[in-house]
Amino acid sequence: MGAGRTADQSAHAGAREPLIGQIKLAWWRDMMAMLATDPAALPKGEPLLAELQASWAGQGGLDALVDAAEAMLLAEDMAMRQAAGAGFGEALFRLSGGGGGVRWGLLWAAGQQEGVGEARQLFAAARNQPAPRRETFRGSKALLMLDRWAAAIVAADGERRWRSEGLLLFRVGLIGR
Repeated sequence: MGAGRTADQSAHAGAREPLIGQIKLAWWRDMMAMLATDPAALPKGEPLLAELQASWAGQGGLDALVDAAEAMLLAEDMAMRQAAGAGFGEALFRLSGGGGGVRWGLLWAAGQQEGVGEARQLFAAARNQPAPRRETFRGSKALLMLDRWAAAIVAADGERRWRSEGLLLFRVGLIGR
């Protein structure tokens, strides 16, 4: 997942108790509302907020990602985890101007699991998703690349194959398939 953390990862980190995670997510929800309505009032010193302010100031919709992260935190069974992951991916891709995102969201959800068995179930659910048609991404090569990258990662049950993944991203970015 790299050195950088997303808002949902920061909220989930160390949040074995759902109430603590919900408090962290409530803060992020407030920040997303402020980003949409009064970006200058955002607290200084939070690198992710600074990045979001630079690119999303005055725009709404990021709260959908916080809602999906909260749904994942509160999910009591695999069906709820799958729905939360799919919802996260769909919201992210929609915010980025496209459609799709379910496979990527299920991959994200697998990364949120502590147990290997739960992660594998989410990888399997992602593998079972049909590949969205290219038109779904509304011309966004970046979203197409994310979807195809997610498919490659879940095909290997989460095992990273950096060389083949890099070649896949190069090919999709270059020729779109």
